[in-house]
Amino acid sequence: MPHHPSVREFAAGDSGGGPYGIATGPDGALWFTLVHSGRIGRMSPDGHTTVHPLPGPEDGPAVITPGPDDALWFTLSRGNGIGRMTPGGDSAVFPVPGGAPFGITAGPDGAMWFTDTSTGSIGRLTPGGDLTRFPLPVQGAVPAMITCGPDGALWFSLNQADAIGRLTVAGETTLHQLPTGAAPVGITAGADGALWFTEIAAGQIGRITVTGELHEFPLPDRTARPHAITADPAAGCWFTEWAAGRVGHITFDGHISVYDLPNPSSEPHGITIGPDGAVWTALETGAIARLAV
Repeated sequence: MPHHPSVREFAAGDSGGGPYGIATGPDGALWFTLVHSGRIGRMSPDGHTTVHPLPGPEDGPAVITPGPDDALWFTLSRGNGIGRMTPGGDSAVFPVPGGAPFGITAGPDGAMWFTDTSTGSIGRLTPGGDLTRFPLPVQGAVPAMITCGPDGALWFSLNQADAIGRLTVAGETTLHQLPTGAAPVGITAGADGALWFTEIAAGQIGRITVTGELHEFPLPDRTARPHAITADPAAGCWFTEWAAGRVGHITFDGHISVYDLPNPSSEPHGITIGPDGAVWTALETGAIARLAV
């Protein structure tokens, strides 16, 4: 049964902008992408919002994450680039020729690592703008989200190949196959030393150890389309159910709780633990939701 936590929704400050990715910044605020209007938003925990324009309004900023340099880094899924924004709102864009970057994470080597859905590769970008690409061994795999694992490697989901990938900073790739039809998207490093990911097509949450041991946990609603996932510092992980308008939590032993958002059609995508310890999620229909569970 869905539970009913304390939920507040805050307007994203850009009508029709389409909040998508969300992250907690180094300044103690929530930072989010507006995928439809090509902007980046900043929201304080009390809901005060500032929206920053980008050079190209149709760049399609998707996933956002803090970098090692006290700035926010984000992918431009339609703008062939990687963006960087300081907490003060100054931005720069680094070109990724012919690419469609989507997932992004800070690596263990001081660089930003990202997935490129159009070229089927993993990219590495230094703070100075030096770009390296690592082609994947599967054509049409569509790498989605990416995270830094506890083993110092980059772990990522391969949405169309039904696989989880591992890439060392030296460029060595290992693929772990999932059961057919999983279509993984979100991935995060859990506090238990394993990688946790969403299976959007199968309606499951997956867990894989750094040695490749796999376990899958079916959701109560297999049609919920789980999308993004983030580690819970207390234990377990939080995830969004994009098609059901819910947020879920899974413990390390696989117990799942789900929480209704006020609008079942709100399309929750990105999710993060805020500076206030609450769960924050970006709703593509136009708001940022805060859950105090």
